[in-house]
Amino acid sequence: MADEKVLAAQKWVNATYGNVAGYAACPEDGKTGWATMYSLTMGLQYELGITPVVANFGSGTLSKLSSTFGNIAIGWQRNANVVKIIRHGLFCKGYWGGDTGVIAFDSDIAASVDQMKENMGLARDGGVVQPKVFKAILNMDAYVVLAGGDDKIRSIQQWLNGRYWTRSTCTIGPTDGHYSRDVQQALMKAIQIESGIPEDQATGNFGSGTQAALKAHTVGPGSSGIFMQLFSAACVFNEPVTTAPTDDQRTHFTDSWDSDIQGWVSSFQKFSAFSTTEQTGVGDYRTWAQLLVSMGDPDRDASGSDTAYTITPSRGQRMYADGYRYVGRYLNGASAGGGSKMLEDGELANIFGANLRVFPIFQDNGRSLSEYYRANGYSHGQLAHDQAVHFGFNRGTVIYFAVDYDATVEDMPKIVEYFGGVVAGLASRGKRYLHGVYGSRNVCAQVTQETYAAYSFVSGMSWGFSGNLGFPLPVNWSFNQIKEYQVANGSDTFALDRDVHRSKSDEGQNNVNRATSSAADFLANIDKLYGLAQDYGRGDANRLVTDYYRQKSYADYKWKSLIADIDTEFIDYADSRGAEMVSEFTDPFTGQTMHPDHLLATAAGHMIVPPLSDKSKANQGDVAGWAGDLMTFYGEWRRDSDSYASGYTYCTERLAKIGVTSTFSFGDLLEDTDGFLLAEKMRSSTPITTALRDHYEKTGGVTRFRDYRAKRFNASQATSQDAAYYILTTIDIPIVSLGRIALEQQQGGIAMVLSHLLPEDMLRAYCLGFAETLTARAELEAGSRAKMLSNHVRLFSDGMA
Repeated sequence: MADEKVLAAQKWVNATYGNVAGYAACPEDGKTGWATMYSLTMGLQYELGITPVVANFGSGTLSKLSSTFGNIAIGWQRNANVVKIIRHGLFCKGYWGGDTGVIAFDSDIAASVDQMKENMGLARDGGVVQPKVFKAILNMDAYVVLAGGDDKIRSIQQWLNGRYWTRSTCTIGPTDGHYSRDVQQALMKAIQIESGIPEDQATGNFGSGTQAALKAHTVGPGSSGIFMQLFSAACVFNEPVTTAPTDDQRTHFTDSWDSDIQGWVSSFQKFSAFSTTEQTGVGDYRTWAQLLVSMGDPDRDASGSDTAYTITPSRGQRMYADGYRYVGRYLNGASAGGGSKMLEDGELANIFGANLRVFPIFQDNGRSLSEYYRANGYSHGQLAHDQAVHFGFNRGTVIYFAVDYDATVEDMPKIVEYFGGVVAGLASRGKRYLHGVYGSRNVCAQVTQETYAAYSFVSGMSWGFSGNLGFPLPVNWSFNQIKEYQVANGSDTFALDRDVHRSKSDEGQNNVNRATSSAADFLANIDKLYGLAQDYGRGDANRLVTDYYRQKSYADYKWKSLIADIDTEFIDYADSRGAEMVSEFTDPFTGQTMHPDHLLATAAGHMIVPPLSDKSKANQGDVAGWAGDLMTFYGEWRRDSDSYASGYTYCTERLAKIGVTSTFSFGDLLEDTDGFLLAEKMRSSTPITTALRDHYEKTGGVTRFRDYRAKRFNASQATSQDAAYYILTTIDIPIVSLGRIALEQQQGGIAMVLSHLLPEDMLRAYCLGFAETLTARAELEAGSRAKMLSNHVRLFSDGMA
């Protein structure tokens, strides 16, 4: 929607400066954006006598502003147009600019400037516009919390602004509650200034002087003061530390060491894969470095590596002796610097013979945005598959596709489009292999969020990349590349990158041509249970198997009321014959950990209470799967509604995302989807053993989301949105209504607004977020991402992504 004050600003600045040399007119659409701010900046430059004007408020503009006008305060009227630029800039920032017809800097402007300064973290001073404040008026930084922002981060942003904004190399940064490159740089400069580095040398770079200062400022029990504040700020910026799918560890901004900081640091060191001896539990240099830059301490312990050089038996033995246990090798290409970049026939025997594990990488140049488009990704996915098959890599192997340049936020839609092609290319070959991503922290996080990459291989040693500044380690990281060096192996020399490996992530491969599935143990367990169910001689064998897996977590009075009781006599019968449950297995098609108890409870719900013929409605069977998760997730959204006013945004950013801790995780969506499809087959008398093998050993899992959306929601986004709205508002099914209230309040608290009482437009927006998540997954499988990418671009342009 157009803002009339913004539109007035655009019309005025274009009419006033349209004929000035170098001036670029902004669109007259009533929407604030960089084009408008640049136009106002160019107008200011003209008034300062700068020619030609340029779309940038740089050091030259700031210096000229300081020398020409200095501080601007109430009563100032040396230049009427400069006053109008301030007024229009305030309107564009969302503040009241007063009467644009008044030529003097008056109390209306001063009051708004004071409000903005307070939001920035600066002291109120009667509304004086210092040159740096003027610059802040003419940029797109937000000084209020934006969607998804964190009040703790905002308080640190305000603290940094208030303490350091007058320093010569410091600027006024955003206070929007989001960690970013600007915030990271502000923290680095603060550390440098407090370390005694001359103010004009506080550049924000992680140089030798900064490293030496941090080595001299370990913090731990008993620490207090400014370095404790700076350290705790860095900790908050690296939140959360995810130690389990539903457990995020967070800390707080403080000036003294306490047990909360102590616990968080210990978890952070483990999450960052510090070795046992490196897990000191204090803020030593290695921890400072890991908090501040993507490479961390490049000389820390590392068991992983990657190289463009052939691993000979001698090299493999040397690498093992040096502590390496993993090596990344390329499926394609030859290096121009000597040696073979591509894995050679017979080389895997050398790697395995040295007791090393291997993880494959695919990179076809990958040095510019022009290479990242869907058709290229599709071709690369197929080629990577064919090469991996040639070398005999086992089903479920993760292949890391590379983004080997400094991809910016603006590049992300194209990068995501490329990876959508990779997914489709791998799927066209039967989805034998999983896709991972190599790139900066931001590239890894965005590709994971949008295309569900199994693991991230972070290019941490490129610490100056914009995508590595202001972004924490992605939760699904498996390898972090921290240093390149030359290995001297007798008379042989070869280049090697040191990679930190995170245990219990991607373990690579230590053999090839293995026939068994990653779900083999689970399937064998189901075979045994199904046989016992047939021998039991009473009841439906399929349902008895699901009963066995429901017994611990999905058989209380609520589940009995929702769908049905379980046969406890069968459970005793099976137990007496050595039956047991498998707690988890790895999905062959995504690499995600699957929980059979939830999977089979969902299947039981849909099998016992089949879907309604009207797919736009829902029932108890749905509550056993997707609908129950959606209710719990609704309560989570209302709990976090101060940061996420929009339920749609909450869904698009947090629902079923890899690496995001929530009550409706990607694993939950997988289990909901597979449970439904499993029930569909079992209702048609297919044995559960056959249904599971068709899904996990054959090709059923390749099209799971398309099949689920088609069978449950008629392949319609509107139908899935309507079904979600129905189950969140219906009062026709008492057990559903009561259960919904319990699930929502479990996460949102007693005082929350229940879903059936929320205004319809707000709840439908939430339901649309759920529906689009299903659409995105189905379209990704089908290789069509146009609609989702369009939404992604829109969210970025709105500052929401």
